[in-house]
Amino acid sequence: MSLSQSPRGATVAVIGGGATGLSAGWWLAREGVDVVVLDRGIIGWGASGRNGGGCSHHFSPLFVEEQRLWPQMDGLLGYPTEFQAKRIRIAYDEHQLELYGRAVRNAARQGFASTLLDAREVLEMVPLAGEDAVGGYFYDFGGHANPHRTVQAYAWAMQDLGGRVMQHTSVRGFRRAGGRVIGVMTDQGEIECDQVVIAAGPATGRLAAMLDLDVPMVAARAEMIVTEPLPLMPIGGVDGNGLYGRQTLRGNLAYGGGPHEWIEFGEAAGPPSSTPLMANIAGRLARMFPRAAHARIIRSWAGIIENTPDGRPILDKPEATGNVVIATLSSIGFGLSPASGRAICDLVLRGACGFADISSFSLSRFRRLEADWQSLQGWRETVTG
Repeated sequence: MSLSQSPRGATVAVIGGGATGLSAGWWLAREGVDVVVLDRGIIGWGASGRNGGGCSHHFSPLFVEEQRLWPQMDGLLGYPTEFQAKRIRIAYDEHQLELYGRAVRNAARQGFASTLLDAREVLEMVPLAGEDAVGGYFYDFGGHANPHRTVQAYAWAMQDLGGRVMQHTSVRGFRRAGGRVIGVMTDQGEIECDQVVIAAGPATGRLAAMLDLDVPMVAARAEMIVTEPLPLMPIGGVDGNGLYGRQTLRGNLAYGGGPHEWIEFGEAAGPPSSTPLMANIAGRLARMFPRAAHARIIRSWAGIIENTPDGRPILDKPEATGNVVIATLSSIGFGLSPASGRAICDLVLRGACGFADISSFSLSRFRRLEADWQSLQGWRETVTG
């Protein structure tokens, strides 16, 4: 009996039921691969279901593919993601305007257009904005989607193609033979496999260490707030004042953005609670949208995100472990997920990404990383999760 036919196995075992892992599973299932996605909790329960929903990562080599795919995702998946195209970024001083202009220049080099907005145009396009805005940019690219719906869409679409999801399944270790992983040991028993993808967010480093791979990362808590519904703006994706987020189709403002709270992330860590950052985020949101300052906050949440030393993803198939792909998106996994899932599929099946140069995502770039890099970065654990 081949592994793909075993009731306790799969050709590819994906560890992590967030947007990255589920997208990878869906792309693999599209290729006819027998794939199982394992998650220690509920799919999307981490940062993949607790983020601003932005889809505009102009600084990534996956950006062009990200932009090509997002408008197609509802049709490709067969389930709604609530993707909405276009984005606006508001500046409240000249420094912010210059800072946001970097995105314009970077996107232009890749063939994507933007328009500089003056203060009057900002007020016309963003009815909730304030009169003290100095201007902004209209990005004729990017957009936003609903994280909860998107994660569920990936899972359902993968299952429609024969893929499987195992929730409440914690990985305890790996069984190896001949330098390759042949089984994933879980609290539900062993899952035999031919290939493994580790896309477990902040747990990726701990799991990789079981395979003698050093994946440097630090976990942090990221906070989001949601207001009561407000009148819909023409474009729901509006950033600025150090905030990111979107207006939902129901009219709620869902926003986050603030200093990271570095935490110790362990196996026992549960859903993170909200923190005092909520008041800070609310104050900056009221300045960005003064015509919404009266709106009540109806809920808030936090998600745990992982951060690599240089803030860039790791998408790699290290030679030392022949059949293991490491995938950590360093806190930007949701928006890149259509493209990163395809890249992971390529790494699994072909050993290299066939549509973009992701050599800058190699794990080997950290080969000479200082042992005290966290201290050098000023990244210190402040909260125990």
